[in-house]
Amino acid sequence: MTKEFLYCAVALVLAMCGATAPATAQFPPPPPLPTPPAEAQPVPVPPKGKKAPAPAGLSIAGNWSGQVTQVGSQAPYKFELVIGRKGAETKYPDLDCTGTLTRAGAWKSYILFVEIITKGAVDKGGRCPDGTITLARAGNNLALLWFGSIEDNTIVAYGTRSKK
Repeated sequence: MTKEFLYCAVALVLAMCGATAPATAQFPPPPPLPTPPAEAQPVPVPPKGKKAPAPAGLSIAGNWSGQVTQVGSQAPYKFELVIGRKGAETKYPDLDCTGTLTRAGAWKSYILFVEIITKGAVDKGGRCPDGTITLARAGNNLALLWFGSIEDNTIVAYGTRSKK
């Protein structure tokens, strides 16, 4: 009886292996992802204490103002951005918050900043969390995307800045 059981078990295993081969042949592996062109590759983050170079032709220095729309919020709020040689600062007059920006990277047409709230921080009883800001020059304006979180809530805001 053991030999018969062994033969049945081997036959069952072989039948199962034979049944899966056609199924895997129907679904070949996906093709490899294309490599982005060299100009789309991120610029490495510079050593601590040095600023990442701005992409060529992307001048964002100056005083910028406008409104930011937070996803899920009822009304936009005012947002000011000052970018100079010595650093960058954000102001949210409607929320009574300010922050400092540290450039974290630069790509072909984008610059990424990390924002640390210095006045009105949510962890100190204020309304503003730290986050990241991605900027892109759009003609005479700056397109802005802000991303951050408070506890388990993801917050996304966007807007366009005009030069003052």
